[in-house]
This record gives sequence, structure tokens and C-alpha cells, in this order.
Amino acid sequence: MSSSIKQTVSEISIQLPWGEIRGRVWGPDDGYPVLCLHGWADNCGSFNTLIPLLPKECRYVAIDHAGHGLSSHRPPGVYYCFRLYVADILKVIDGLKWTKFTIIGHSMGGNIAGMFSALYPEMVDAIVLLDAAGFLQKDAAEISSVMRKGIHEMLQYEKKTEQKLRVYTYEKAMERLLAANPTMPEESVHILLERGLTAVEGGFVFSRDLRINLRNVPGTMEQSLEMQSRIQSSVLVIIADKGLPTFYDSKQQERISTLLQRYRDRNCGFSGIPLPFYKHRKHQAGTAQIPALCACKESLRQREKQHKTQSRAGIKDKKAS
Repeated sequence: MSSSIKQTVSEISIQLPWGEIRGRVWGPDDGYPVLCLHGWADNCGSFNTLIPLLPKECRYVAIDHAGHGLSSHRPPGVYYCFRLYVADILKVIDGLKWTKFTIIGHSMGGNIAGMFSALYPEMVDAIVLLDAAGFLQKDAAEISSVMRKGIHEMLQYEKKTEQKLRVYTYEKAMERLLAANPTMPEESVHILLERGLTAVEGGFVFSRDLRINLRNVPGTMEQSLEMQSRIQSSVLVIIADKGLPTFYDSKQQERISTLLQRYRDRNCGFSGIPLPFYKHRKHQAGTAQIPALCACKESLRQREKQHKTQSRAGIKDKKAS
């Protein structure tokens, strides 16, 4: 890790009506703003090894989503859904006083980025999707079943008056995380557990809210395509061939392919880069040799140059007036 980046890493907390969103910050205060959104059940530590490889002139803010890492859990009776994640982002951006920025989103974070960019296109300069298509979708015929199961799961969860969390030793917590993610590098396990565990009497408990496991109601393909059409920014999509394509059945893979093709057809600056032999969380390994990293770095450098030019122009205008 370069010393210039390491020295500027700090913790951040954005206060919300029901708690706080926590995260980490890299880079200078006046750097081009980049928001980093992690995937489901991860935390912002998943960007610890990637950000030092990106242009150091940018201002990177990686947050823990609600119910993840060190951020607060949502109040009782509240679902974890994409609309609320988007609302969280809007509050975070307001707290940061950003007006326009780039989003790097991994997996679920990429789908949050897609929805945010569709709803607030004037605020997003560019999107980098890491193993994500920007939207989660289901066939219209499946929506009612998914919705019913989600409601049932929440009601069953709420009937348990006391949620007993299992206490682990650090080693057992590592084993559990590795069992769920057998290809994850050991370094990444330690990084995620840094924010993913809370110390209690007798050991540790996982800090994430168990309600994040309850079903999230997606949109239909028609809704996803309509939302996608509202995105105005350039889009860089990086797909691991042993990542996103291996998670779903052929029907879902076809829907993902349709979304990716729409980015190309709209000529919105789309760049689709496959990563042969790479898996879903490859960005956590911090491998400088990832071919797509060059494209990501170049995109951010271009944004940073534009940011500096606009900043200088603004200073000149103030002096002239």
C-alpha cells in the first residue's frame, strides 16, 4: 500500500434519524468524489486493498450499508430493501456535501448504484459495476411469491422475542466465513472481520443484522429496463467469469445479458470487461494485475482532470466577480 494513501485513511460517521452510517475515507478533501458500495453481507473493508491501487488524487468514501459492518441496524419492523439503501445514500451524500460523483459498486452495491443513478441521474458522473448488472430482477409471475415469502420471513423473525446471537472465537468466526466463501483469500477474511465482528463476553458475534438475510423484493425485467433507461452517466461493467454468471440459472443469466446489452445499445459510454478465471470477490485481493483495473483507473483519472478544471474555473469566476 502506498504511504500517501495509507496516511489519509480515516473513519467517517453520518448521522441518520435512526442511527448512523459508518465508513472509511481515503484521499484529499478536495479530490474528485468517489462513493464505494460493498456487496451483501460484506462491509466497506472489502475496498481496503482495491482503493490504494486507484488514483490517489480522488476522494474515496466507502460506507458500511445499514445493518452491515459498523453501521446501525434498521429499527424494528423495517425491511432491508433497495429503496431504503438508495435513501441512505442520498442522506450520506447530503452529509458529505457532494453534488456530483462516481459510484463504484460491487454485487448488491452495484445494484444499489444502478437504482440510485436511475433516480438521481443528475448527481452521478460515472458508474463502475463490479460483478453486477445494476438491477436485480425477477419474472413478473414470481414477484407475488417472493413478496409473500419476504413478509412471512419478517413476521417469523419478529415472533422471536429475543434473538440469541451465537458467540464465536475469532478462529471459529474465520472458519464460518471461509465455509461460506471458500475461495476468499485469508487476508480478505481478516479485513472483513475487522468490521464484521463485535466483541462480547466470551468471544465475538457477527455485527450484521440477521434481517439482511430476509428476501428482498426485486423488480420485473420491464421495470429494470425502464429504470436503466434513465441512467445518463457512463458505465463500466467488470464481470468475473467465475462470479456473477455462475450464481443464477439460465433464465436469470439471460436477463443479465439483456441488461448488459442495453448499456451497449444506448451508447452511454459502456465498457464491458470480462475477467477470465476471476471469482466474485476478486477485487478484495488487491491484485494490481487485474486487466480491468487499468480501465477503472483511466476513467477516474479523466474525472479527476475534469474536476480540477471545473474547480479552477470556479475560483477564477469568484476572483473576477
